[in-house]
Amino acid sequence: MVNIVLVEPEIPMNTGNIARTCAATRSRLHLIRPLGFDISDKAVRRAGLDYWSMVDISVYDHLDDFFMKHPKPDLWLATTKAPYSYHEAVFRDDCYLFFGKETAGLPEYFRFEHVERCIRIPMREDARSLNLANSVAIITYEALRQQGFPHLMGEGAMKA
Repeated sequence: MVNIVLVEPEIPMNTGNIARTCAATRSRLHLIRPLGFDISDKAVRRAGLDYWSMVDISVYDHLDDFFMKHPKPDLWLATTKAPYSYHEAVFRDDCYLFFGKETAGLPEYFRFEHVERCIRIPMREDARSLNLANSVAIITYEALRQQGFPHLMGEGAMKA
């Protein structure tokens, strides 16, 4: 199981795409407030998120609230400022992958508290960052690959 933690996400389409990734991979989604959008049942139905019911979602008031409920998670922080590439991380079952808000990333104090657990996606030097939903998908699938894609279909219906 992989846990995706979005800290103060701002763009509803990104979170919707990330929720779809969670649904497809059986990953849990953790949202840390404030959120830049409404996730009430009515808003989700209006947005046509037909897979939303397939996602195990928890919402927290702030990071401290999250850590009160998950005191010692096996965490990894995705940030463009990280000293390590995501392929150097060892992702174990029940790991927590943290991603920051689109406009500012993860809080600086949080990154410095866990600098040895900060990872990045390699990209060209003059590129600011990848889209949040793409970043989540890349790192989630690497974590699942390392775990052998537990509980996921390994082949399609097409036969050679």
